[in-house]
Amino acid sequence: MHISTETRIADLPLPERVRVQQVRLLSDNWYTLKTTRFDFLRSNGQWQTQDRETYDRGNGACILLYQRARRRVLLTRQFRYPVFVNGWRKLMVEAVAGLLDEADPLSCIRAEAEQEAGVRLRDARPLFEAYMSPGSVTEKLHFFAAEYGDDDLVGEGGGRVDEGEDIARFETGFDEAMQQVEAGEIVDAKTIMLLRWAERHVFGPPPRQGPLLVFIAGPYRSGTGDREDLIAANARAMQNAAVRVAELGHVPVLGEWVTLPLIEAAGGQRGDATWDRFFHPHTQALLERCDTLLRIGGVSEGADAMVQAALTRGLPVHYGLTSMQTSPA
Repeated sequence: MHISTETRIADLPLPERVRVQQVRLLSDNWYTLKTTRFDFLRSNGQWQTQDRETYDRGNGACILLYQRARRRVLLTRQFRYPVFVNGWRKLMVEAVAGLLDEADPLSCIRAEAEQEAGVRLRDARPLFEAYMSPGSVTEKLHFFAAEYGDDDLVGEGGGRVDEGEDIARFETGFDEAMQQVEAGEIVDAKTIMLLRWAERHVFGPPPRQGPLLVFIAGPYRSGTGDREDLIAANARAMQNAAVRVAELGHVPVLGEWVTLPLIEAAGGQRGDATWDRFFHPHTQALLERCDTLLRIGGVSEGADAMVQAALTRGLPVHYGLTSMQTSPA
């Protein structure tokens, strides 16, 4: 069979591009290792015979156990012979994980959390799935995350002796764990993936040392009917809040301080196309560089959108100055 157009080949279902010729079992001592000869239809329309080995150990699940308020995670240490023979001379630091066997992913990870780390899960959030070594290993991992409390530590863990497991659990600060990733001390792929997920969705960057960059969100045009005096009053309210934030030792910013001069310089005015081009996009971009948000004033869809954007990024949101730190760290 010869197909001359790459477009036609790309449209074919993948099973039509693979013809298995021979499968031989090499080993089933621990899991299953096979060698397969097959023909593969290349993108240039030519069939090519290839030989590949596949290691089938079943699918698995892993989970990051964390405490948001204390900014820490629970990990494990254990001996891994394959990395030992490849030069790694330490116990591997890993997230809790295990093979599904005949269980579904959630049931598996609940059992593994208790067996390996002595943690009884209340809730486990499914995150994503990934093939960890698609060139040779068939395994697909199901990734989870769960917050745990001290009351959820119901045992010592340690794993199953009959499976050769000798697992030690330990708690560490999230920032310390990320430093170990950067230093090449945590080298397990699934654990790095989970920690990177938590960096974005749970913990965010480490708390800033020194003055905070405080985004002030409040009504600007909302409820004014575009009356200049009411808009000016809303602007003064945010500026007054900015002065008080500065008196606390922080650095206040308003989206209006950045966007209004830009719109004027570009020849725009309130509500026109230039306004739409700059006002909200640049305000959002400014918020992304801030450490926290202070919401003031009354009803405002724009200010509420800023609050939601801040919460999505994991930024603290304050609704009054009394809840803010009174002096920089």
